[in-house]
Amino acid sequence: MEAADLLVAYLEQIGVEYVFGVPGGAIEPLYNALARSARRGGPRPVVARHESGAAYMADGYARESGRIGVCCATSGPGSTNLITGVACAYENEIPMLAITAQPALHLLGRGALQESSGAGFDTVAMFRTCTRYSALISHPDQLERQLTTALLSAYQPTPGPVHLSIPVDVQRTLLKCGPSYNLAHLLKPLSAVDDAAVRELQAQLAQARQVVVLIGSGCGEAVDLVIELAERMNAVFVVTPDAKGFISPRHPLYRGVFGFAGHRSAVAAMEDDGVDLILAVGSNLSEWTSNGWSEAVLNNRLVHIDSCEAHLTRSPMARLHVRGRIRPVFERVLRTLRRDDTKEISVGEMLRFKKTPVENDPFKSASADAPIKPQYLMRELGWRSPPDTRFLTDTGNSTTWAIHHLAMHDHRPSAGGWMRLTMNFAPMGWAIGGAVGTALANRSAPVVCITGDGSLLMNGQEMTVALTEKLTVLYVILNDAALGMVKHGQRLAGAEPVGFDLPEVDFRLLAESMGIPGHVIRSAEDFDNLDLDAILSHPGPTVLDVRVDREEAPPMELRLRVLSR
Repeated sequence: MEAADLLVAYLEQIGVEYVFGVPGGAIEPLYNALARSARRGGPRPVVARHESGAAYMADGYARESGRIGVCCATSGPGSTNLITGVACAYENEIPMLAITAQPALHLLGRGALQESSGAGFDTVAMFRTCTRYSALISHPDQLERQLTTALLSAYQPTPGPVHLSIPVDVQRTLLKCGPSYNLAHLLKPLSAVDDAAVRELQAQLAQARQVVVLIGSGCGEAVDLVIELAERMNAVFVVTPDAKGFISPRHPLYRGVFGFAGHRSAVAAMEDDGVDLILAVGSNLSEWTSNGWSEAVLNNRLVHIDSCEAHLTRSPMARLHVRGRIRPVFERVLRTLRRDDTKEISVGEMLRFKKTPVENDPFKSASADAPIKPQYLMRELGWRSPPDTRFLTDTGNSTTWAIHHLAMHDHRPSAGGWMRLTMNFAPMGWAIGGAVGTALANRSAPVVCITGDGSLLMNGQEMTVALTEKLTVLYVILNDAALGMVKHGQRLAGAEPVGFDLPEVDFRLLAESMGIPGHVIRSAEDFDNLDLDAILSHPGPTVLDVRVDREEAPPMELRLRVLSR
């Protein structure tokens, strides 16, 4: 087999189904290997329209499937186009393998087309700043060792992207044998736990009178145990914005989102003077997840539980740090934790959150022909979607409205949660490609991408990949003819109103030009009359061009407060 075939064989060994990318001359041997693989039912290529979109697709695939996302690009500009998506995965701790190419080894340093090995600019060095591992494979004998090292680095000690750059002649080299390693075995997650810290945590819980649990994005595999602890302790819980999709907003102990675009009820729960213990579980305590590094969480009532040392360094004031995988930690804690029988969570209490008609609904437009309010759109979209729907929200106003107002009437637990967003690095357009990867990882669940007109104008071409693959993805475009977060941020901060205007685009016509059905939603009545069930069962993408009320300011006070410091 060729070296590229060996690489694909290892991807198949660990369950990877797709490689997202854009082909080119220097990466051609990998695409040849993927073509051979596809014919036998192994990993196959999915052609993105831009390399950043390929990385976003790999991100979405990893979140939904639980497997590593793989993307690839040719040398030079193809490689640099990947970097934004890879950096996003780095900041959001998403396991990803990025494969890039180089011209043949004997041409390096001679001005070969799109060379990026270091003789001019150095993509290996560029990726090193936003990956857990980045290396150039300069000899075919290095491939297995470098690939194994890279994939292990993508999961341990903290998940994230890794990068391998492979010259075209190395990819073509003929090898005498197939895979030597059992990567599926090597990549099994570790269960190391600090037992002494767990015993101290058990003692702290035994003495606590009133507890609040802050659930972060690292709780995905263990959220059921974290909720069980809260129920046993009769403790209320709040979530960070990126963990909202793990829980049911109808749970009677839930007090809202703590952090960017969150809820006053969550802040009140954290600031309650009666609380003597705060458990921050699986949270990196960044700007968005700590409510702007609020003293409501960063105080000596805090116990910080996480598998990542870098996260624990952000809470030096905590009374206790517990390092270890979240699930084994909570399995140990729950073995000895008493059950508080003063609180029984009944079916009746869960059902009291059932939606009822709202009189004088503050989010309903004042008249039938008035633009739809984003708050109303989020609420109704969540209530009317099937329980297995996956929501991806894009950077900008889409994220703020979804964090604050999107909630499902029911949901089926999933490893990645029912709502997903990108934190920290937060590139516009992430959700458009991410929705494609999510839908490919799970074709049985409808996917809803909530994005803005600014993001769609940047990355809307990736919708055609959903069309090619016949994926059930609903693209909901909040169309206000502006970079909405910029516009409202300037207004709220008293800054100069500049640089936010966008042309008024009819995205239904744009979608139809691609062969994608579309609808224009100008009012709440238009949305109410939409056959959402039919749309979310259609084998292909659909576009909703939603003309939202341009004057509704999103809940972005936290961001303004941090910027003004």
